[in-house]
Amino acid sequence: MTAPKGTQPALELRGVTKRFGRVTALEEVSLTVSRGEILAIVGDNGAGKSTLIKAISGVHRPDEGEILVEGEPVTLASPADARSAGIATVFQDLALVECLDVSTNMFLGQFPRRGWFVDRKKMDLESRRFLDELKVTVADVHTQIGMLSGGQRQIISIARAVRAGATTILLDEPTAALGVRETMHAGNIIATLREANNAVICVSHDIEFVFKIADRIVVMRLGKVAGIRTVAETTRDEIIALITGTKQEAA
Repeated sequence: MTAPKGTQPALELRGVTKRFGRVTALEEVSLTVSRGEILAIVGDNGAGKSTLIKAISGVHRPDEGEILVEGEPVTLASPADARSAGIATVFQDLALVECLDVSTNMFLGQFPRRGWFVDRKKMDLESRRFLDELKVTVADVHTQIGMLSGGQRQIISIARAVRAGATTILLDEPTAALGVRETMHAGNIIATLREANNAVICVSHDIEFVFKIADRIVVMRLGKVAGIRTVAETTRDEIIALITGTKQEAA
């Protein structure tokens, strides 16, 4: 499956395979996502979604196949390699430090400095700017992460990825712990990322959410791509059939 006509994929996987001993977790997975596009990845437990995300984010190095960023082959041997390639992953556990405030979490590992000291003013100003751009309702960037709602924490993690310069953003089950209102807000944030010309890959079990926010859907089954569909040209029943294997069809 190629990228939408007339666009250069922001990220492309060609025949990516990953094995753990005798178990093949991914088998010849090929997909693309372009800037300004939301690509959803769905599938049952054990379908290979988590391994796929970890391969793209540099946690697992593929045994075969290649990954291209903006048309150029890259080696993603570590999360640092992925970040350098403009790929950021927001995992389900969010990796936020609850006892630290919003601004500090936004800059973890990349503190701006003025001489020997951390430039706290710059951190606060840039944090506020990024949050405002994403329409995040956090009154004070000095608020401890532990005081925020699940939806706010999710959005802080996304904002941190954008602030770090990512152009391809991977979201692992972004609505798993959210209520109805927060899920709606998360969907709005993801749409904002698309409008800012980022490429977004969203792994989700929530089919209703996927149909609301995604442009295309990749269905994973038993480590393979069972099908790739444009949201406007498919149905929930077809996607569920591909997930369960009751509809066998090449991607």
